[in-house]
Amino acid sequence: MNWNSKNVLVAGGAGMIGSHVARRLVKEGANVTIVDDLSSGSPQNFKDFRKEVKFYDYDLRDANVCRAVCEGKFAVLNFAANMGGILTISTVHADIAKDNALINLNMIEACRMRNVPHVYLSSSACIYPVFLQTSDWSMKLKESMAIPSDPNEAYGWEKLFMEQVALAYIQDYEMNIKIGRHHNVYGIATTAFDQKRGKAPCHMIIKAINHPDPPFVIWGNGLQTRSFLYIDDCVEMVLRLMGTDYCKPINIGTEQGVTINYLAGLAIKASGKKIEPLYDFTKPVGVRGRNSCNALFREIVGYEPQITLEEGIPKVFSWASEHYSELEGI
Repeated sequence: MNWNSKNVLVAGGAGMIGSHVARRLVKEGANVTIVDDLSSGSPQNFKDFRKEVKFYDYDLRDANVCRAVCEGKFAVLNFAANMGGILTISTVHADIAKDNALINLNMIEACRMRNVPHVYLSSSACIYPVFLQTSDWSMKLKESMAIPSDPNEAYGWEKLFMEQVALAYIQDYEMNIKIGRHHNVYGIATTAFDQKRGKAPCHMIIKAINHPDPPFVIWGNGLQTRSFLYIDDCVEMVLRLMGTDYCKPINIGTEQGVTINYLAGLAIKASGKKIEPLYDFTKPVGVRGRNSCNALFREIVGYEPQITLEEGIPKVFSWASEHYSELEGI
């Protein structure tokens, strides 16, 4: 897709994924507007290109705001959400469901009213049924496995609901909406290491940097499995998907499934320290095993993630060590 001189809105553009997408679009020559209420994002995440974008600290739970910011846009990419790691989504239910439903419903209706030609809705692997993820090495999750449904927590239920809403808008109003199911995206961002909202890779990195005070603790037995997608690959997958005519949910992830113990080992190796992890069985661990199936993405888009976990973790570790004083919420 040619982004040069196009007016593009990145909702949630002060978060990790949104800021990286916005940065890439600026490099592609787009006229980028970022809207973010900074409840979980930060201006630090886009300070290197702040002068090249319009930024508005607005609350997208307000339908009037959504209609205003979508006016005249060639594309709207929506990453705005009340969300976080397993600690957040397993303890906060009503506010997550309410906030995200309001944001997503308002944004999709605003895009319809303003006749936005290209729309991106960020969904989540949390929409997949829990009953398919009960063993450490569960099957790779194909897009067709979402229904019959049993999503992970209220966060997953809202995302699945919004996928269905988007499909209805596509059918009834012939909107061009891309729906990406994100699988555990990690990478460089000052807010990615937040204690409450951060994800496992960045938590492991901070634990390794700080060791031995406090000790390096893994939640559960560490045998639960996940796949983790590096942010650069995520951005590439999102923007390549935007250039297709495919308007059904599709996985944005990697098929490299690993145990949490293995993930921790990579962070420890990057630190150069001798660390013997401790285990806390009182903390939430989510589903036992989750991995992406990328067969459909390969077929539709023709792209494979390029950065392995073994390459990505040292990159993020090195950056976090250098910018430790700038990290937020650690």
